[in-house]
Amino acid sequence: MPITVDIDVMMARRKMSVGELAERVGITPANLAVLKNGRAKAVRFATLAALCEALECQPGDLLRYEAEAGDEGAAVPVSEAVEG
Repeated sequence: MPITVDIDVMMARRKMSVGELAERVGITPANLAVLKNGRAKAVRFATLAALCEALECQPGDLLRYEAEAGDEGAAVPVSEAVEG
């Protein structure tokens, strides 16, 4: 998947454990581990917002896009998709 999850990076910067972050966000440590390890298929905006609040960061600090080999140019920019 071309979306990389960097929750563990922000947790390390904030010196926060999985248990502590899960408690602050209001999800189970198991569900946080699924998110943290990039195995989640989706994330609710409310959960993303709670993660950002607890880690004092922006969504872009937790998620980033990396094109997979052969995918360069495959995605259509939002502006073209809306206009075209």
